[in-house]
Amino acid sequence: MRSNLIFIGMPAVGKSTIGVVVAKRLGMHFIDTDLLIQEQEGRLLREIIADVGEDGFLKIENQVNRDVNVKNAVISPGGSVVYCHEAMQHFKEIGTVVYLKASYQTIKRRIRSPRKRGVVLREGQTFKDLYHERTKLFEQYADITVCEDGYRIEQTIENVLKAVESLGK
Repeated sequence: MRSNLIFIGMPAVGKSTIGVVVAKRLGMHFIDTDLLIQEQEGRLLREIIADVGEDGFLKIENQVNRDVNVKNAVISPGGSVVYCHEAMQHFKEIGTVVYLKASYQTIKRRIRSPRKRGVVLREGQTFKDLYHERTKLFEQYADITVCEDGYRIEQTIENVLKAVESLGK
């Protein structure tokens, strides 16, 4: 196994929540790249997006994620990182990409208001459209897929640990 685990998936799948616990259980560092973006830019994600737009944000997101240089870490990027080709190629080189998968119904139940959550939708795009668009990209980049539907968070964590262990053998 490459030395890092990178969690990808839709907002509200638990990339950060599950990532922190998996990092603790495996004795790894934890990095939330949305926090790195906010630190670099000196403002909140929604403020960045309001100022530079979606395309400008994706450039920043690509640069920050592409430049992550760590070992023995669980990395949790934002859901839109899959639009950042350089960042995703970098992640594939430095780690194992774990797709935390949940059905549209599960995500919709967890996120009442996508815009308040900071999810950027293009003009005329629905949250369902975004889900289907991103799902194809998550599947394309994933080394491991762990489905969350029907599982409590504790079981999802166990499923991630089992999948990672199996890959390491």
